[in-house]
Amino acid sequence: MHNYGIGDYLQLILSGISTGSIYVLIALGIVMIYNVTGVINLAQGEYTMLGAMFAVTYYSWHVPLLLAFLASVLTVTLSGMLIERLTVNPVRSASAVTLIIITVGVSITIRGIALLVWGSTPYSLPEFTGGAPFSILGAVMSRQRLWVVGTAGLVLLLLYYLLDRTLLGKALRACAINRQAASLMGVGPAQMSLLAFALSAALGAVAGIVIAPLTLVTYDMGLMLGLKGFVAAVIGGLTSAPGAVVGGLLLGVLESLGAGLISSGLKDAIAFLVLLAVIFARSEQVVGRLKSRRMTK
Repeated sequence: MHNYGIGDYLQLILSGISTGSIYVLIALGIVMIYNVTGVINLAQGEYTMLGAMFAVTYYSWHVPLLLAFLASVLTVTLSGMLIERLTVNPVRSASAVTLIIITVGVSITIRGIALLVWGSTPYSLPEFTGGAPFSILGAVMSRQRLWVVGTAGLVLLLLYYLLDRTLLGKALRACAINRQAASLMGVGPAQMSLLAFALSAALGAVAGIVIAPLTLVTYDMGLMLGLKGFVAAVIGGLTSAPGAVVGGLLLGVLESLGAGLISSGLKDAIAFLVLLAVIFARSEQVVGRLKSRRMTK
């Protein structure tokens, strides 16, 4: 039996935090769309895949990495807005189940198009900065993982500023609290829905780009990432941005500890075990929220 020291546990925790930061960005996108529109967007993971794929494509065209990053985020943001206009906006009054099925269809469609465009060959993106990894109390953390955590932290600060300090953000929050009341005050729910999808797509794209140097980029990578982001959002209650942050980090750490201390084969299973536990614990609460969000539409 392996004797784990403090450095080993810290290594697993740091790895879990960096992975959890990706789940946080995906979960925030799911929470934002759900709060504003009442739609659980199960296609959120595909924005992550598209962000990574477009970044790889732009970089292969000899676009500098930073510009490729920005161009990819912009491209995916516009794609998210187009998807909202073509799929969700025309059927805003549909039931929650219908809208969920629509997002599943969007996810499958995006994945199919990605397969046709990029094929099944895995791609890679270079690390943002080279150099030796950092050593922290016996644990080692690569520079790219620091980029992942730092980027997630910066995005959270920018998102907080947008939602708390700007008029547009306050309108978005008002629509999230009560769409009918916000509409009576001159806030357009349709415009806020478009903004929510745009921000959600941008969050997914950022997550995909920063994780691309750590893993192979494939057309189907968004499926598992989206499901884990959904689990993180459910842990946080589906409506709470701070809850999504806690849920994403918690899920990442649990996965890392489970894979490192028990078996690497448990990594993906842990996410679904957590989801089942949360659903059983909050079944009435989750169903009630789904109903209430559609009623306040």
